[in-house]
Amino acid sequence: MTNNLFLRVVILIGFSIGSVLHGSLVAASEKAILDPNARFHPVVSNSGMVVSQEMIASQVGADILSRGGNAIDAAVATGFALAVTLPRAGNIGGGGFMLVHLAAENKTIAIDYREMAPASAYKDMFLDAEGDVDNLRARFSIHSSGVPGTVAGLIHALDNYGTLSLKQVLQPAIDLARNGFAVSVDLSESLLARKQTLQNDPASKGYFYKADGSGYQPGEILAQPDLAKTLGRIADKGRAGFYQGRTADLLMAQMQRNGGLMSLQDLANYQVVERTPVCGDYRHNRVCAMPPPSSGGVHMIQMLNILEGWDLRSLGHNSAAYLHRLVESMRRAYADRSQYLGDPDFFPVPVAQLTDKKYAALLRGQIDLQHASRSEDIRPGLSQSTLGSALGSESSETTHFSTWDQWGNVVSNTYTLNFSYGSGISVAGAGFLLNNEMDDFSAKPGAPNGYGLVGGEANAIQPGKRPLSSMTPTIMFNRADEPILATGSPGGSTIITIVMQMILNIVDFDMSVAEATAAARIHHQWLPDSVFYESGISVDTLRLLREMGHQLDDKTGVLGSTQSIQRLGVESPQREEIEAPQREEIESPQRLGVESPQRPVIKSILYGTADYRRAGSGVAIQRQSPKD
Repeated sequence: MTNNLFLRVVILIGFSIGSVLHGSLVAASEKAILDPNARFHPVVSNSGMVVSQEMIASQVGADILSRGGNAIDAAVATGFALAVTLPRAGNIGGGGFMLVHLAAENKTIAIDYREMAPASAYKDMFLDAEGDVDNLRARFSIHSSGVPGTVAGLIHALDNYGTLSLKQVLQPAIDLARNGFAVSVDLSESLLARKQTLQNDPASKGYFYKADGSGYQPGEILAQPDLAKTLGRIADKGRAGFYQGRTADLLMAQMQRNGGLMSLQDLANYQVVERTPVCGDYRHNRVCAMPPPSSGGVHMIQMLNILEGWDLRSLGHNSAAYLHRLVESMRRAYADRSQYLGDPDFFPVPVAQLTDKKYAALLRGQIDLQHASRSEDIRPGLSQSTLGSALGSESSETTHFSTWDQWGNVVSNTYTLNFSYGSGISVAGAGFLLNNEMDDFSAKPGAPNGYGLVGGEANAIQPGKRPLSSMTPTIMFNRADEPILATGSPGGSTIITIVMQMILNIVDFDMSVAEATAAARIHHQWLPDSVFYESGISVDTLRLLREMGHQLDDKTGVLGSTQSIQRLGVESPQREEIEAPQREEIESPQRLGVESPQRPVIKSILYGTADYRRAGSGVAIQRQSPKD
């Protein structure tokens, strides 16, 4: 490096660390990311970081980073720890999606470990004698459980992209289950809220309540010895420790006691699938998210494509004009979701067409900027077909976590049991809850699922099929193709719009990740024809939206719980003029594993924020920098 180049880099660091990046180097006069006048501030680290909905699990992941593990090691450790400390959503009996970015290869991978329908499942399995949906059977019976994918998915990620052994990353979760941990206010209250459902199942009652049936108070110790044994079998035998042997036998015994459909063959046949992420460009940033059977990536990018045609910043954040454009974009994307999205292994999903910018321009041109559309007048847009059925949705009791290591590897992971505590049924002797993801299928075209939403043929129940999901683990890259944001959220059908608003807040409104997290959110999903909104939206703005014809829901509560990490640093001066369309034509020295003499190594700064909407969430940072 020449002296002049070194001086230039030093100057750039001094002026731009902590400034918001829009995919290119910003001027010193732009807003600092650590604005002392801001109301919300992120946690800062110059090494690695883990953000999750439960602080103990975040610390488990950060400790793995401190021991020299990478972001994938930390993610797997965090995922197993959440199965102990956040039982309503963290799990080994459910499934989910993981987005992994590998810095050395400059490669991003989507790992699909969504649950699958058992081989004995059939289309009308939740219909009663009159042909109506039996909601109790679909949501709170042994039949509501799909074949779990979490254990296979986490092990797949570790085996292929981690650096530590399965025993190393599982030991913290085993210790937490065996020795117990102090119950948080959040866990105590959630167990109290779900007491009636959980105590209907003898195993769940024994695992989560005291002998007399009373709940655990904050600060009391909850130990889970059966879960510790199950985790120990996984640590010793890997995938076979869950899908075969003692744990599988206990699961089959539970199925037989309750007349379930899942078989040993279903467990043996479960497959993790690596898919290509869905990516799109938004204002010189590349946004990558989960492809089908998640609807999240497709429709988030579709909405961003529509919104990119307007100068959103000039409208003002959460102004009526801005929110009107968001709602109308959401309305059209969710109409498309109702007809075109399902498991791509069973249904041809038109991903390219839905994410095409020309299609977005067509939809944008249909939006009246002064008046709200009526959802009943909006059709799925690719074919302009007749009004179809609305979407299915998983529970708001999903959970997300993000990990980032000192080498630039990134994980964005969302997984779930569906409803809070899944079906409420635990596997006796094994210590874990069963999911109720079968309710995410369309039990009957036109019939509502657990959230008042209905589905169509694309998401009908079939053996071996994965139910449609809204989970949207996301990684955003700058124009130099470097990761700058990892985020995601629970929230069922609201997940897609929540994650999109995080991106808009950061890219269009120069917010830090903390401010972007704290900002009030809205949601619309075509049907029902209501706009959901959090407190913090101006009364005047709400009045203007009503005057435009929007139907507002006054009882929304909070929307989601994002767990996000933002990276800021200095881009290489030699690459600052790279435009997004040229990205694939450039072979970065990093991709070849060779350090470029023209590209100085500059330490990145990580900024993490756990969402304030869920008690107990937290950011944990790597406590030391292990030697390479």
